[in-house]
Amino acid sequence: MGTRFGAIIVGDEILSGRRTDKHLAFIAKELDERGLSLAWARYVGDVPAEQVALYRETMAGSDIVFSFGGIGATPDDHTRAAAAQAAGVELIQHIGATAMIETRFGEAARPNRIRMAQLPDGCVLIPNPVNQIAGFSVGHHHFVPGFPDMAWPMVRWVLDTRYAGLGEARERCSFIVPDAREGDLIDLMEAFTARFPDTGFSSLPSFGNARHAGPHIEFGISGKPGLASTAADWLAAELVQRGYTPSR
Repeated sequence: MGTRFGAIIVGDEILSGRRTDKHLAFIAKELDERGLSLAWARYVGDVPAEQVALYRETMAGSDIVFSFGGIGATPDDHTRAAAAQAAGVELIQHIGATAMIETRFGEAARPNRIRMAQLPDGCVLIPNPVNQIAGFSVGHHHFVPGFPDMAWPMVRWVLDTRYAGLGEARERCSFIVPDAREGDLIDLMEAFTARFPDTGFSSLPSFGNARHAGPHIEFGISGKPGLASTAADWLAAELVQRGYTPSR
């Protein structure tokens, strides 16, 4: 199965719809560019007990997890404490994170900003290039802010320093089949997945979009270089045999 990645997005503002989540699309794209993939994503509100339960569950597994949000200093930010409780360690005033905040903000670091240096004992800091208020890693879980301009470069740093070279080259192929309906092609799709079990496969029906004005299916195939294109060629040929005209 290989290494699995997961994402946790924290915040009542996401769940209520008051703010649109952008992290899911970001992490999926960043992983894909490195030959990796996102296996799952979870959303959780600003409820300490629910956060503890979720982190405890995911920390018991081996998946690499990026958690976005909830590490600030306001009363609704519970992620730092929840991560510590889930990991079974104390929440401590981290010396390194404290020094970064004091250097950046001077006297303005206290009494509030300094709270963001209260982190799980034994964690590893994730540098924040925007304001030097660090994120942190607890084992294979990596905690970053909810603000994309801070979180995203921090995630890239983790991927490029801790997981460089983990992914493998991947080829992607796609084509549109005009006037096709999924219900008419399920048997062919089943034959495809049985014949090419090591490829990723997607079928996206549409009544019309920017790529093609009329009803169609867009097939997507991914896999090792050479295998994906071979599989796509096979599927396209089978569709032609059935009277369709695939368009790449």
